[in-house]
Amino acid sequence: MILASCSPSLETRLDRVLKPVFPEGQPGAVVLVMKEDSILYDKGFGQANMETGAHLDGDTPLNVASVSKQFTAVAVLQLVQEGKVSLEDPVSKYFPEYESRIWEEITLSHLLSHSSGVPDERDYLSKEQKIFADDALAVEYMKTLDHRNFAPGTAYEYVNPTYTLLGFLIERVSGEPFIEYMQKHVLQPAGMDKTYYFDRDNQNPAAAHGYASIDDGWQEFDFGEETFFATLPDGGLYTSTHEFVKWEKALRSGTVLDKDLLDLAMTPHTDASYSRWSDYQNRANTWYGYGWFMEPAKDGAPLRIYHTGDNGGFKILAARYPDWDLLVLVFANRADWDRYDLYMKLEKELLSTN
Repeated sequence: MILASCSPSLETRLDRVLKPVFPEGQPGAVVLVMKEDSILYDKGFGQANMETGAHLDGDTPLNVASVSKQFTAVAVLQLVQEGKVSLEDPVSKYFPEYESRIWEEITLSHLLSHSSGVPDERDYLSKEQKIFADDALAVEYMKTLDHRNFAPGTAYEYVNPTYTLLGFLIERVSGEPFIEYMQKHVLQPAGMDKTYYFDRDNQNPAAAHGYASIDDGWQEFDFGEETFFATLPDGGLYTSTHEFVKWEKALRSGTVLDKDLLDLAMTPHTDASYSRWSDYQNRANTWYGYGWFMEPAKDGAPLRIYHTGDNGGFKILAARYPDWDLLVLVFANRADWDRYDLYMKLEKELLSTN
């Protein structure tokens, strides 16, 4: 990865913000800032593996959790682009075995924008089932679901299993297994040859572990410890900051999706502000598109398009500033830090350079 000439003052300021949050000798984070096509900042803080002492850097794969959703959204929009599905198609068209008529009113657009009204009712499972759950088990309850929390399109509720359902939609429409479709049509065209989906039987020894601080020590907190870790379309992607740069460039260039559909994905569809149904990223001036959150420019603040990810000990931020041609990544393998506070502090330092 080639760094642009980052002014010493910017590097010093970012170091000053980040080092107290991610001290050495502990799990930490990888932070990358790209302006246009130039890397302004690219550093790892802390350890990827507390047992081996491996250090985090821009090539370390981490579970990006719900940042995975934008990849699934792009895959669905590729099917739209090819005329194989419509965003206004009802879910019942593709899942006729689902018994309730509620699925006749819920569209693919509602699933993508977290406005379906479908509740997350996976709580009936035992903890062991949740820990080892796969995609099929995660959506099993939908087959007999006969109620919604609200009418589709009228509110925001962040529901992971609806994105898992989109993974099965991709399989049914394309005729390809989800992982194969994603590798062939999304990851490989973007040049992301070192990005992969979690495989419980073939775990990458070079990948970072997620950690939780327990009793003045660090305990692994990923697959085997955290529930629903192995579901894929909603949160199972492993990638690095260097690989994610390739994704950003593929989005900007139209390599994986036409510009009009990408713009649609990054258009505010669902108002997340102060929703009674979900507290995830529920704050003023916050919206959800298709696979991305956004905060429209307001009161001097810039347009922010981003997604966050939380899974076990992994805590992720992937943020775009289209008006600045700026990408900001914070991929952490510890969750005991205030993401939005850090986000705003980094933005403040970067704003002074734009």
